[in-house]
Order: sequence, then structure tokens, then C-alpha cells
Amino acid sequence: MVGLSAIQGKTPAMKLLPVILCGGSGSRLWPMSRSQYPKQLLRLIGDNSLLQGTMTRLGGLSEHLSDPLLICNEQHRFLVAQQFADIGITPKLVLEPLGRNTAPATAIAALLQEEPESTLLLILPSDHVIGDTDAMTRAIQTAIPAAEAGRLVTFGIVPTSPETGYGYIRSAGIGEGVIDVDSFVEKPDLETARAYLKSGEYFWNSGMFLFSAATFLEELAIQAPKMAAACQGLVAGLDTTATEIHLSADEFAACPADSIDYAVMENTDRASVVPLDAGWNDVGSWASLHDVSVQDESGNTIFGDVVTVGCTDTMIRSESRLVTAVGLDGCVVVETKDAVLVADKSHAQEVKTLVSELELAEREEVKLGREVFRPWGSYDSLENAEGFQVKRLTVLPGAILSLQLHHHRAEHWVVVAGIARITLDDKVFDLGVNEHTFIPVGAKHRIENPGDSILHIIEVQVGDYLGEDDIVRFEDKYGREGRTD
Repeated sequence: MVGLSAIQGKTPAMKLLPVILCGGSGSRLWPMSRSQYPKQLLRLIGDNSLLQGTMTRLGGLSEHLSDPLLICNEQHRFLVAQQFADIGITPKLVLEPLGRNTAPATAIAALLQEEPESTLLLILPSDHVIGDTDAMTRAIQTAIPAAEAGRLVTFGIVPTSPETGYGYIRSAGIGEGVIDVDSFVEKPDLETARAYLKSGEYFWNSGMFLFSAATFLEELAIQAPKMAAACQGLVAGLDTTATEIHLSADEFAACPADSIDYAVMENTDRASVVPLDAGWNDVGSWASLHDVSVQDESGNTIFGDVVTVGCTDTMIRSESRLVTAVGLDGCVVVETKDAVLVADKSHAQEVKTLVSELELAEREEVKLGREVFRPWGSYDSLENAEGFQVKRLTVLPGAILSLQLHHHRAEHWVVVAGIARITLDDKVFDLGVNEHTFIPVGAKHRIENPGDSILHIIEVQVGDYLGEDDIVRFEDKYGREGRTD
């Protein structure tokens, strides 16, 4: 993979810090994307998740890149950290208690820098696909001198069709390299989008930026002074050297919420754009994912255990069982362990409306899939009925659950793979495959995996209440005392 400076042989004068924004929910990709396991964490294309791909396409931590800073929802922090550990990178995490859009997140990233005048922030959404990483690298290299000179650079996607689902950037000229921005424009109708495409002056708005931390803070103070002041107050009392920075929920909620575009870029006279033609896709719907996925001779995209007859231009994804289809054209079928989506591909954007309906109905399927991920591994709810529940626990090597008790349920554990070290009140003992134990109501207990292979346990819960909030934690390796996640 080409390094950031290898293309033109230049070394950035400033530190280059990737700031990855990964707080979105990706509701248009339900049922795979859930609020507690959103699309940026999913492996939709290739072996890496979208989040991992955002980092690895930069060539890893080259000599010109600082360790990345990730801004994510607090409830995703263990998932995000684990995904970066899987690619050998330890990021700094800024944990948001709620979403306030991209401008406050970027302001906080800038305020955390010890030397904002000599730090370039490369702002990247965590859930996009870039087909041509070399082209991305060249665009970043082109933007660096302008950003070092005090410009606020955005990357404009060279349009390939008259899209009505994207905002556009109008450049002040036609050409390559760094171009001044004339204006930002909202999502157009089809006729207007065709005119934009024909003119050659317009680019899709990618949401990717490069600028110095100092320049952004200066412009934010001018264009959005209330937001700038609120973010300064948030950061003032923080330990900026910590690897995990927790933002105050009350203070962050009081901060104005806005995007970088609305808060700064649309009003500043420092905005520039670098054209980017790199096979970009924001994977904003199942139709978008179909467009960037490998298709068969009939235009179908197939994942998992799927058998089709006479289907064309259709995406079918199976996660847990055989899915069959006959005669579908231009459709989307997505099967997970607990939900199935069937949609006309031309209505793929309306999945977000469907999710809103599920939220109104207070359906848990909006938040979680059947398999729920925790810092120690995951659990899969195999059966749930009145008075009992059956789960499969997957405990990672070296991981340990919290020392806890339950007031309303007893638990039966059977080891089916690996070795389990069990704490039960004042006793500690090991269980092997086909061995079991019983955890009475009110007993303190925990599970540890002392081995170097994954531990699987079948857990049968019995009681008058089986909710996940019936947990009292006494000790926890992951700092979750007093919490139910």
C-alpha cells in the first residue's frame, strides 16, 4: 500500500492525525445494522469492517501518521477498541454520551491537541467504502500543503451519475488540485442533478476534511461561537492524556448540534475542495451496498447459504439459515437470526422509515440482534419463554466476566467447548467439556476463560424475571460496576 508521502516525496510539515467519526447508527442497513451494533462495525465487504477499512486504507500507522483518534458512542467503546486491536492499532477514544453531529466532535478533537497550530486533522467518516486507495492517498497528499497554509479542505467526490440523495459542493473553477469552494448546495431534484453533472463544477459532498486544528477552532469561534464556547468548557476539565475520554452527558447535551458543513464550511472564506475519483460509496442503503459488491452474471449479489432460480438485479444475504428465492427482480432480502427484510431495491432508502415504525412499537430488534456483543465475548439467545431462557455464551481467551449476582434468576451452566474457571461465592473451580454447575439465586459468581481457545457455555436461566438489568456487579475488569451492559 502506498504511503501518504511516497506519492510526491513530500513530508508533511505538521503532524497528521486521523480523526474517525464513528457515532452513526446506519438504520438504512437494518436488520444487520442495529443501534447497539451499527453498520461501521459490520463486515459487509471483504474481511474488514467498514471501520477497520477506514483506517487500513491509510496504509496503517506510517511514519507520517499519528495514532488515530476515534469519536464514538460510549456504548460502543469496547466493540470499537476490539476491532482496532484486531488490526494491531491502539486508538485514543473520545466517548460521546449522545450524538451532537460532526462539528462538536471535530471541535473536541481539535481542542484535545497540545499543539493545534502544528496538527492537521484528517476527518473521516467510519462507514464509507473507497475502492481506489491510491487515489485517496494522492488526494490527501494534494490537500496537505493547502491545509498547512490555513485552508479548510474538503474532498469532493467526482460524480458519476445525477444523484439526488447527496449534497453537492460547487467549485469556483474546473480542474485538478486544490480549488476554492463557491458554495455548498442541498440535495437537488433529478433535473438539477443532471445539470450539475453536465457542468463539471459540482462534486458530491463526501463529509471528509483536512485542516489544521487551529484553523478549524478559529473559524468555529467566528461562525458558531456558542458551540465553540460549549466545547471549550467540555474539554477544560478533562484529562487529555487519557486513552479514553468520557464527555459529560449534561454538558454535551447543552452543546449546539450541527454538522461541519452547516457550522463552518458554508460560511467561511477559507474553504477549498480537492476532487476525489476513488470509487467512493457511502453505503447508505442496501441498494448502495449492492452497487459496490461482486455480482453474478444476472446482476445478483449473494451472501451466505442462498439458492435462487430466475432472479436478476437482486441482493440476498443470509446470516444463519438457507434462504431461497424464485423470480425476484430488483429486490433486497436480508435474513438475520431474529429478523428478515424484504424490499424493492428502488425503495431501499425507506428502510429508515421502517426502523422508525419499529422504534415506535418499542421493538428490541432495533437495538440488538439475537447475538449481543460484550467486552468479554458475546451471548446468543437461543430460546426465550415464560420463566426460562437459554443462551450460548462465547468467552474469549483470557477474558473474564464481572463478579455479579442476580436477585430473580438462577442459572445452570454446561461447558461445551474449552475450559471455564468458575467463581461461586467463596469457591473457585474449573469445568471442562460436558461438566456443569448450578448458580442459585443471590449467589456471587463469575466466569473466566483461562485457556488459549474460545470457551462456549450453554446457560439455562430460570426465574420470575430474566431481564438484563437484573445484575449487581461487584468487580469488573472493564469498568462496568453499577452498569448492566
